[in-house]
Amino acid sequence: MTVLEHRTPSGPLESRWERHRFDMKLVNPSNRRKYNVIVVGTGLAGAAAAATLGELGYNVQSFCFQDSPRRAHSIAAQGGINAAKNYQNDGDSVFRLFYDTIKGGDFRSRESNVYRLAEVSVNIIDQATAQGVPFAREYGGLLANRSFGGAQVSRTFYARGQTGQQLLLGAYQALSRQIGAGQVEMHPRTEMLDLIVIDGRARGIVTRHLITGKVKAWIADAVVLATGGYGNVFYLSTNAKGCNATAAWRAHRRGAFFANPCFTQIHPTCIPVSGESQSKLTLMSESLRNDGRVWVPKNAEHADTPPGKIKNENRDYYLERLYPSFGNLVPRDIASRRAKDVCDEGRGVGPEIGGVRRGVYLDFRDSIQRLGENIVGERYGNLFEMYERITGDNPYKVPMRIYPATHYTMGGLWVDYNLMSTIDGLFVAGEANFSDHGANRLGASALMQGLADGYFVLPYTLGNYLARVVPGGADDEHSEARRVVGQVTERLEKLMSIDGSTTPDAFHRELGHLIWDNCGMSRSKEGLEKALREIPAVRARFWEDLKISGTGEGLNQALERAGRIADFFELGELMCRDALDRDESAGCHFRAEHTTEEGEAKRNDEEYAYVANWEFTGVGKEPRLHKEHLEFEFVKPSQRNYK
Repeated sequence: MTVLEHRTPSGPLESRWERHRFDMKLVNPSNRRKYNVIVVGTGLAGAAAAATLGELGYNVQSFCFQDSPRRAHSIAAQGGINAAKNYQNDGDSVFRLFYDTIKGGDFRSRESNVYRLAEVSVNIIDQATAQGVPFAREYGGLLANRSFGGAQVSRTFYARGQTGQQLLLGAYQALSRQIGAGQVEMHPRTEMLDLIVIDGRARGIVTRHLITGKVKAWIADAVVLATGGYGNVFYLSTNAKGCNATAAWRAHRRGAFFANPCFTQIHPTCIPVSGESQSKLTLMSESLRNDGRVWVPKNAEHADTPPGKIKNENRDYYLERLYPSFGNLVPRDIASRRAKDVCDEGRGVGPEIGGVRRGVYLDFRDSIQRLGENIVGERYGNLFEMYERITGDNPYKVPMRIYPATHYTMGGLWVDYNLMSTIDGLFVAGEANFSDHGANRLGASALMQGLADGYFVLPYTLGNYLARVVPGGADDEHSEARRVVGQVTERLEKLMSIDGSTTPDAFHRELGHLIWDNCGMSRSKEGLEKALREIPAVRARFWEDLKISGTGEGLNQALERAGRIADFFELGELMCRDALDRDESAGCHFRAEHTTEEGEAKRNDEEYAYVANWEFTGVGKEPRLHKEHLEFEFVKPSQRNYK
């Protein structure tokens, strides 16, 4: 039986990471060239890890399913990256960032991990600036900051609305340097389909080349997964269409525990759904809530009235009314639920879909009057342009329409303080792990975690692991490697042989509706039990009636999607099971049965102050729950209050 050892250091919070680094074993620089490391994923966490490990002298094999590492989904992040630099001299500190993150996650994350993240954040900005990332600057030359949800200080560094793109280019150039130096071997258009575990240690992966269809085993001394989140399980999300959970889920099936799968974030500022044929959604950055005001008509009869003709006295700036201290910058889970509430009351705007108007206004009229159109354009111009291209409306003249949508997943593979999973030698970084955000992620913290894990945590903790293992000892002809290759090949052949009548996307859409309706912004015992009855039935039809054209011997995107959707079926069921088992409300996990008198999430700290870790026992079998109880030494859990 696997025992959870979170390996969190004790002692003063401020010195835990420093002492832990000192206590770690080191690999002599001349010995590092003897070790091989696989890094899957080239987003901020993966590219940063591969570049840094290569710089240290390890031999790195880097994999991504995109045609270039630059196309990783980190490029889509818009608003900014948090760091406790306190350039604004407005009261920020490492401890305040730590506190805001713990509170924003509704007290469902480890204190030690979160403090380390806040501590390392200041180094990330220096690293990115040295790489040439073009952060916005004040007139005097200092890097500029703006505010994000869940904080009353300005700590978010940004490059207009392209922060993720610019940070990824910085990490990519560091990665490219190591590719050129021969320390990193890059494998694009190569998708991980399984994990190889030999004698209890992660020793490699099995991949399929997306152009040739070739299935191959790769062996190393350690494996790092930096493969992002599983938001596309909902079908409609702000994630790129290719984002999937297969790498993490295959590792879960090999023994890695999956932590808090029901903690999935809904982002409040997304362009609303336009119809049933839509395949994905587009995010509008949370940074827009700095200068944009969120409102709906006070009365439902004004829903069809052009917004410019609705007088101020007939507008309900509901976030400013309900949360006067934070206003439009309340955390994402709260802003999302309040948007749903006003739309459920019949005060939403935009076209009716299913009898309900799912939209609220994000209005820049007052900011343009106060600052001028030029200043607003300097801050958000590319976001305004993107919105106009998609909707046809000019946000300088007409308020944006927004509505919540699936965006990020706080759940992921369980890791200890060293970012190692329950499988020895399998490390997990960035959004693919569960470690830092609890039940709700504050805006601008995803980029911070990805780069912290890749640049400043993994290089120490991975070295500590490698220092105690003998390099080599296996190759791609090892019996276990050949066995896993055979299993992957057999599964691909099974998918191709079904020869049914329903496309992978049709099944995915049906699954997404089930999960969104029953395990989305609001959950209930009745809805979750319904989903747990219906998901297995849809999954059974998937394996009986799936239609994939073409062959498995070359490029076949339908086959790619089918494999990913098969894993989404199993993961979706686990999400609903986790949400049903967690009989409380916490952050984004909003159980309708557990609300305060004011309609906020009502936690149950006595029974549920733990990380829920699920062990795979087989498809259709009850997973086994392992609890990591959370201890709070430095921040006392309390009812979140943003009023």
